[in-house]
Formats: sequence, C-alpha cells, structure tokens
Amino acid sequence: MATVHTWQRIGYSISVMRALITGINGFVGSNLADYLLAQGRYELWGLSRAPGRLPPRFHGRIAELYGDLTDRQAIQQLLSLARPDLIFHLAGQPFVPESFRDPAATLQINILGALHLFQAILELQCPARVLVIGSYEEYGKISDRDLPIHEQCPLRPTNPYGVSKAAQGLLALQYHFSHGIDTVRVRPFNHIGPGQSVRFVAAAFAQQIARIEHGLQPPIVQVGNLSARRDLTDVRDTVRAYALLAEHGQSGAVYNVGSGHAVMMQALLDQLLALSSIAVEVRPDPERMRPIDIPTVVCDRSLIHAQTGWEPAIPLQQTLRDILDYWRGEVSATLGQRSP
Repeated sequence: MATVHTWQRIGYSISVMRALITGINGFVGSNLADYLLAQGRYELWGLSRAPGRLPPRFHGRIAELYGDLTDRQAIQQLLSLARPDLIFHLAGQPFVPESFRDPAATLQINILGALHLFQAILELQCPARVLVIGSYEEYGKISDRDLPIHEQCPLRPTNPYGVSKAAQGLLALQYHFSHGIDTVRVRPFNHIGPGQSVRFVAAAFAQQIARIEHGLQPPIVQVGNLSARRDLTDVRDTVRAYALLAEHGQSGAVYNVGSGHAVMMQALLDQLLALSSIAVEVRPDPERMRPIDIPTVVCDRSLIHAQTGWEPAIPLQQTLRDILDYWRGEVSATLGQRSP
C-alpha cells in the first residue's frame, strides 16, 4: 500500500502549480526538483519506491510519497493524495545492461508503471498534464541516413530497455487519443552530470580517475567501446527542457532533447584525463561492452527549439569538470570516513 509523509500547506498563492515527480530520488528526478524549486512557483511532491530515499536537501521542501508503480491500487491512492496539476514521469529501470540481464523486470516496471499511472488519472478524473520521459534508445538500430535523428524516425529498439520505453510512449499516445489524457512525450539523448551513477560512462570514467588520484586503485581505467559517438547534454540543461515542454509542449506530441552534436567516447575520456595530472593505462573491459552498439547517435533538436526556444547552455568541458570534481569529493569523503 502507498503511504505519504508531508507537511501542512501554508502560504501558497493561486499561481503555484502542484507538480509530482516520480523517481524523485534518481539522478534526473533530483536535478529536476532542484530546478523547479529554484523557479519559486511549484509545490513539489516526489514519489520514491520506499521511504527514506528523499535526498536530505529536499527535507521540508518536498512532500514525499512512496509506493510501487507496479501496484495499481497504490498508484491510485498516491495520485488521490497528491492531486497534481503536472506529472513528470521519470521513475523506472533506466539501465540498458540491466535490461539485458533482467528483461522481464524492466518491461514490468517501465510499462506497467506508466499504465497504472494513466489508469489512475482516468479513475480519479485528474486533469494533470503528464510529461512521459522516454529515451533515444527507442530509435534503436539507426544508420547514417537517419542522422541527425528526428522525431519521425522509425522505432527499431535494440535492447529491452528501448522496447520498454517505446511501449511506454505508445501507451501515452494511446491514452491521449482514446481518453484525452494530456500527455507530452520526451525522448532525451544521453545526459550526464555530477551525481550520476557509475553505471553510466562519464561517471564511470570520472570515478576511476578520482580513485587513481587518491591511490585507491592502480593507474588503469577500465573502458567499454571507445569508438561509439554519442549526443551528450548536461542534465541541468535537460531538466530545463522538461520544464519548458511541460509549459509549452503540444499535447500528444513527442520531442527529442539533445545537444545536436556527437562526441566520441575516446574524446570524452581524453577530456577527463586532461583535467587530471595522472598517467593511466586504458584497458578494455568485456563486461562494459553491449551485445549491440550503434556507432553514432546524434539528435535533431529543431522541434523543441522551435516551440520553446530551448538549447543547451552548459559547455561539455564544464560538465566534465563538475563530474570529476564531484567524484573527487566523494572519494575524499570516503577516505575521511575510514580515518580513525
């Protein structure tokens, strides 16, 4: 069953919008919450799977809900408590390699979670706008002639995660057509920044460099496919795009969010190493290789720019510096905890 921990509402003006972020404790959810709180016109509610996962900086600033998206009754109860004007649906299983290891769980969490959310909206007659966050992985097997990837490119996912996000997006479109739910679909390309899990490439490189700097591991950086070229955007720019689409996006439409530029993973690693004085050996790790990997992915962001004016503002060099500094801080904090 769902439960809620919140505070007494005081001092809210009629212009304040009540927004619910599912996956509030995640990398993107927490960055989105930071951005929305800074705007000063949102009353925020956050959904986590279990209690105690809300980042400490949000205590007393965000109403915390917790429940399992695969539990239909729990989701209906949560929505009846929050009664949001706007929902940012970010919760789910976000990791491609994990989707290969456990495809059933990925499909269940990502598809059923969205379905239960739409059903609860209908049952409660909740008029909320829902921003459904998909992924560029929905496009899947693309060729050079598909580049840059626009929103009408065929969906040919190459992994269970991409399948789950494509199905989630189709559900959002179907419920918009069949029941009039105000859904806006988003397909973000790779977004990176401080605080991201080391399951993702930039964080994995940065953590290893920080550990080598502190003498915690040999001067060897384990890597996956360094020839892949990916469209990289700072997560702080990405969540700003989400907020703009929540306000200006067309109901039923789908929008790419990305930089419009492809960066080779070798260049990404080289830029991070250039921010450090260490000398390292770069060693391929078979565990970091995907069963299928698309050579180049780059976004056509013309639609979101035309409708909202959004474009990335944070240079990649600054993002990488922030990521490396974050991991230096994390490693230093770990060492401090080990001190007698």
